Amino acid sequence: MCISLRRASRLGVVAGAIVLTMGPVCRFAKAQPTVDTGNIIIADQYNNRVVEVDRAMHKVVWSFGDGSDIPGPHSVVGVNDVERFGPLTLISGTGTPPGAPGCSDTVNGCPDNRVFIVDRQGTILWQYGQAGVAGSGDNQLNTPVQAAFLSGFPGHPGFHVIIADQANMRIIVVNVFTSKVVWQYGTTGVAGNGPNQLNNPNSAEVLENGHILIADESNNRVIEITPAGTIVKTFTIGGALNGAAFASRLPNGDTLISDSGNNRIVEVDSTDHIVWQYVTNMGPNSNPNPNPTRGIRLANGHTLISDQNNNRVIEVTAGGHIVFQQGKTNVAGNGFNRLNGPYDAKQIGDFTGLTPPFDFDGDKDDH
Repeated sequence: MCISLRRASRLGVVAGAIVLTMGPVCRFAKAQPTVDTGNIIIADQYNNRVVEVDRAMHKVVWSFGDGSDIPGPHSVVGVNDVERFGPLTLISGTGTPPGAPGCSDTVNGCPDNRVFIVDRQGTILWQYGQAGVAGSGDNQLNTPVQAAFLSGFPGHPGFHVIIADQANMRIIVVNVFTSKVVWQYGTTGVAGNGPNQLNNPNSAEVLENGHILIADESNNRVIEITPAGTIVKTFTIGGALNGAAFASRLPNGDTLISDSGNNRIVEVDSTDHIVWQYVTNMGPNSNPNPNPTRGIRLANGHTLISDQNNNRVIEVTAGGHIVFQQGKTNVAGNGFNRLNGPYDAKQIGDFTGLTPPFDFDGDKDDH
């Protein structure tokens, strides 16, 4: 049985209510899977927008977010993560702290605290979290920095979204149909590194073996846990990891880690030894501390990097050569080929570091 999303009422969209039905969007998603066009979708953090960019022309061909620093039906504040699945787009509205670019409130900051799905027309079809409200209760988040769409979760069939709810110190899995949390790791509001504890988790992905890979940012570690919460692997890059911003499991079994505080993307093997790395602050005009936040391994073996404080997204070869760049190095802007603090970027249809393709039937894996 296929659960899908559709627009029902303007009231439901504005209120952030769950608007669900059986049929049309799911069938559309199956008929038109996420195709690798080469386009890059970017969480343009401080411009308060998501942009889809034509790789060849560097032009924006689709966007969401009108630039406002107040969250609403047409705006997103401090977006940290974005993912295209089928014709839909999953967006993490993280918010920005006082004094950050893109936020006019220098005292209270500009919160968003929503994870939501939009269609190609920019209509919010589903939302978890309340605009501008920080909390840990039902339908509440506090600084959600990353989310991923799941066609199922161990022990919980059906569509779900896994969310790195950073300031609540937890990873949660939310059922899209019921909007209920069905799984959690991390003790809500408690920062630590003991059992069932995290410290500012920055990303999570469900692996093909059913385990969950978590970038536990302020604990300077990446952990792989079972759904029961048992840690089975820990990666620290030999103790050198400084600010684990993102982690993904590669097809060869290695783990790709965004070592943000050390300004590099690092691939480690199963024994936590470095087999590849790229340092982002070595080129001309670079910010001394660009703090790259995402490294995504593409199917061609290249790595797509969100080089946050360098205001650019780059694709580098295994040999370390830049073959694509969106944004001018260390120059913030919102005009043609300009970005401002890009936190996440993915090539649409090419998520080899995540867990695609999505099984829209819910029957079996489509690998």
